[in-house]
Amino acid sequence: MPLFNKVAVIGTGLIGGSLALVIQKEKLAKEIVGVARHQASLDLAARNKVINRGALALDIIKGADLLILAAPVDKIISLRKKILKYVGRNCIVTDVGSTKEKIVSLLGRSFPYYLGSHPLAGSEKRGVSSAQAGIFKGTLCILTPTLKTPGVAMKKIKALWKKAGAKVICLSPKEHDRILSFTSHLPHAVAFSLINAIPGDSLKFSASGLKDTTRIAASDALLWQGIFLTNRKNLLKAIAAFEKKLLKIKSAISRNDKKALRGILACARKKRNSLE
Repeated sequence: MPLFNKVAVIGTGLIGGSLALVIQKEKLAKEIVGVARHQASLDLAARNKVINRGALALDIIKGADLLILAAPVDKIISLRKKILKYVGRNCIVTDVGSTKEKIVSLLGRSFPYYLGSHPLAGSEKRGVSSAQAGIFKGTLCILTPTLKTPGVAMKKIKALWKKAGAKVICLSPKEHDRILSFTSHLPHAVAFSLINAIPGDSLKFSASGLKDTTRIAASDALLWQGIFLTNRKNLLKAIAAFEKKLLKIKSAISRNDKKALRGILACARKKRNSLE
């Protein structure tokens, strides 16, 4: 028996499209509708059987018992008032935004059955053409419930992500944003800064190390602008912590201190290997 009758996805790109594919594959809903900014995206989503039908207008989401907001974080925030008149009181609402404090605060007040989600999956690619059902397998999905989150919303959203192959854990919105500022937002800020620091005439000499390190710098600029600015305080602290570590390397090099430099590098190597 399907978990949902009608699922509506606003933002049928990489993550929204991939989650819709999971719902299709696992037969978790009788119908999936999508909303996008461009008709070409909807046509491709329908052609690839990501959605059953789509529209540029929001009224297609009427009657949904699950609404997935898969737009950029600032767009999710601006959509709140626009979708209110189309969302039934008992509709479960979730989002896949990379920051949570502001989104959870606003959406939690507007939708009784809201529960925030953040799948730690994806890539620097974008668009429904890159969507794939297996993108969440073996990954982590963070849910950000509050004291007001209904049990039915928690049960169904958790079941959805488990069907997608993700391991589900719960964090408070505040803790989520603090942790992700270090593990996701800071690496992107560093990658953007690193590639911008390379002189243009040197890029043709790039080896795999630079390409691997800066892969995420190919991510969408507007998407990451919104993420950075909605988690500004936490990210500034993370950047300050990174600056201190970089200054230690700079200091060891300037002093020609082999022992200190080797210690820093060995510590980093050990920490990186613990990720495997």
